Amino acid sequence: MPHIVLDWLAEHVDLPEGLGAEQLAADLVRVGLEEEEIHAAAVTGPLVVGRVLELVAEPQKNGKTINWCQVDVGTHNVEGVDGAPATPRGIVCGAHNFGVGDLVVVALPGTVLPGPFAIASRKTYGHVSDGMICSTTELGLGDESDGIIVLGRDLLHGRTDLEPGQDAVELLALGDEVLEINVTPDRGYCFSYRGVAREFAHSTGVSFTDPGMPGTPPPSSTPDGFPVVIDDRAPIHGLVGCDRFVTRIVRGIDPTAPSPAWMQRRLTGSGMRPISLTVDVTNYVMLDLGQPLHAYDLAGLAAPIVVRRARAGERLTTLDDVDRALDPQDLLITDSPDEDASRVLGLAGVMGGASTEVTDRTTDVLVEAAHFDPVSVARTARRHKLPSEAAKRFERGVDPRLAAVAAQRVVDLLVELGGGTADAAVSDVDTVPGVEPIEFRVSEVERLTSLDVDEARVRSILEEIGCTVGDTPGIGVVRVTVPTWRPDLVGPAHLVEEVARLVGYDEIPSVLPPAPAGRGLTRTQQLRRSVARSLAEAGYVETLSYPFVDPAQHDALRLAADDPRRRALRLANPLAGDRPEMRTSLLGTLLETLRRNLGRGNDDVALYEIGRVTRPEDGAPAAPQLPGGVRPTEDQLAVLAAAVPAQPRRVAGVVAGNADPRGWWGPGRAGDWTDALAGARLVADRVGVDVVVTPDTDHAPWHPGRCARLSLVDGTVVGHAGELHPKALENLGLPARTVAFEVDLDVLLDAVEAEPFAARPVSTFPAAKEDLALVVEESVPADQVRQALVDGAGDLLEHVELFDVFRGEQLGEGRKSLAFALRLRAADRTLSADEVVEVRRAAVAAAQEQTGATLRA
Repeated sequence: MPHIVLDWLAEHVDLPEGLGAEQLAADLVRVGLEEEEIHAAAVTGPLVVGRVLELVAEPQKNGKTINWCQVDVGTHNVEGVDGAPATPRGIVCGAHNFGVGDLVVVALPGTVLPGPFAIASRKTYGHVSDGMICSTTELGLGDESDGIIVLGRDLLHGRTDLEPGQDAVELLALGDEVLEINVTPDRGYCFSYRGVAREFAHSTGVSFTDPGMPGTPPPSSTPDGFPVVIDDRAPIHGLVGCDRFVTRIVRGIDPTAPSPAWMQRRLTGSGMRPISLTVDVTNYVMLDLGQPLHAYDLAGLAAPIVVRRARAGERLTTLDDVDRALDPQDLLITDSPDEDASRVLGLAGVMGGASTEVTDRTTDVLVEAAHFDPVSVARTARRHKLPSEAAKRFERGVDPRLAAVAAQRVVDLLVELGGGTADAAVSDVDTVPGVEPIEFRVSEVERLTSLDVDEARVRSILEEIGCTVGDTPGIGVVRVTVPTWRPDLVGPAHLVEEVARLVGYDEIPSVLPPAPAGRGLTRTQQLRRSVARSLAEAGYVETLSYPFVDPAQHDALRLAADDPRRRALRLANPLAGDRPEMRTSLLGTLLETLRRNLGRGNDDVALYEIGRVTRPEDGAPAAPQLPGGVRPTEDQLAVLAAAVPAQPRRVAGVVAGNADPRGWWGPGRAGDWTDALAGARLVADRVGVDVVVTPDTDHAPWHPGRCARLSLVDGTVVGHAGELHPKALENLGLPARTVAFEVDLDVLLDAVEAEPFAARPVSTFPAAKEDLALVVEESVPADQVRQALVDGAGDLLEHVELFDVFRGEQLGEGRKSLAFALRLRAADRTLSADEVVEVRRAAVAAAQEQTGATLRA
């Protein structure tokens, strides 16, 4: 995120007297630049420059070696007693990257460093340490530190005016407020002081001076300029990777010349570490104007520079000393068209190579200012995991007309600060296409935003953001040419957004759109909500989990090697490296949520989730790599759709601990397989679909003897419910006897009749109740007996419920008694005793015929 130093911003725009970072943030947010953070003064108190006079290494018993240092801190030295001269401060330091004579940053007692961390005199390692010698991390200047800061080497390069006792807070810009702003991807021009100053002027109406449009234009290309060849034979989505390439040469730069203090202070405040004059100048101009630049050691170059795509097998060691294998889509900067002699100098728009890096011996430099295709740069940066400052700007869009201006600014600074001499030769390869005007109907502003803005005001706003508003081709229509620094403005809707932004989002009226008649939730949506509501009313808590899982989960759930649930879609760029697959079962993520709740002390848990799973099929076509930047054709979209795997919607629930809570009334009731089955049945009942329940002895992760399969009447499997396998629970770290269900909601919804369910009239006649106890073989499912009773009882049966299961010696081995309560009712009469007896007889007969049941005596 860009960091804004106020006095730098003031070079381009008139800042009001006394403006602070908080007010600046309030002004910028009105035009869409949100505050990320206000960085207060990093350090308060006496932070000074110190010179190390003595250093004694003292090994310690713990194996560590500390340095006992005597440090001269000028006027902050320890005052002598009775007129004796002041003495240096004694400071204990554990770092070893500095020595006697070095200038360091010293935090004296009373200093408060970022953290906050207060410094005081304290006894340690047998000495009284009267302050602290600081690193970059301790001062908040960076996340990593190689040790103590040595001024003149690590920071403030080449400064000769540093003396012990100087205020280091001012030297290092640690006392200034810095505003960090959040820039949306379409506003890449705000990754510069030029862009932020423009937006501040839009917000407040103050005067703005555009440094990208100097009074004297930069010099034009000359025949003797350093030769550049654009050879992009494999452009991405039809756009050449580079359409502007400017080079300038500066000779005779003093390699020991330091960057001026004001430049180092501004770079540090803007979040960049000063390195050397040449590098600092290119970074400074990039931050100021928004144009990334690169400086090459001219002695290491061979003409011409060639911009091309990588070839097979090419490699590059970048400036961060990483050897990288290059991809054929990478856009490169090389120094010869000959394949055998060509050297790769850098990744275009991302990072330069080490072979032509500017060093402390470089006197002649070639300055590059180019414009690269945003898509090429973005893909290269992500492919190589190099989110460089240059890439951040190029991938968001850089002003192609800015390259020559930025190059001239670098040349001027190197001549002024480094004593160099600018070559008259200029190279400028420019194939930037012209900007096509947009025909803009002014009434679009009111249609899209409800803002009543007249045509004159619209013209004024568009001209204010840099557009050229031409002749009117028709009534209420203007022809708008957008500025080159706004590549995001490509259509009328974007211009409407700019008008609304500058008029003020708070001026847009709140208008509720009228609800169209005859619309509402679809039948499917109603049923899904009914399912969710019913499960919540039954005591389950709804959860939502990410659909990404670890492949090891398949083993933990004990899935068979040929189980289709092992066939998972693998992500090319997962959010987490240990979760690269899309889930094929809701239980995979729901059980993880259960484990997290149990780990936080929730002993009795009932959870459910409604979500999609991804079930790829064998032989499905691979998803095509479609070009970016253009709309795919209908055929391409059809191929893409064919490659998308099935994503059915599922419902899953899990119960651990007590299903009924314990309390003064008793110990409660532990959840068991019946609760899981009841949850699955509840889902089917709310959808309005009858399901058949049968045993399933081989469906992981359920217990083979305590698992029920739910199917439609035609045999289509809907889901499973029951107790989870003990080994699976052990693998997942869950308690024994945990139960769960998972149901395919899409299958249930597809089985629902198209017409809404019609309610039956409620009978006003009394019900007749009959209880039946039937003895069956142990292997006969209770639901099969229940279904036989339903078939036999016929239309007079209103409800049937299993209320008791009994096993005993009197029944015989391998047999059980199932007791059912039948409720009978007629819609038009009170049932007679004979009718009740006949229904009872028919139900028992059907049960005997279908399941072998006998009436228990």
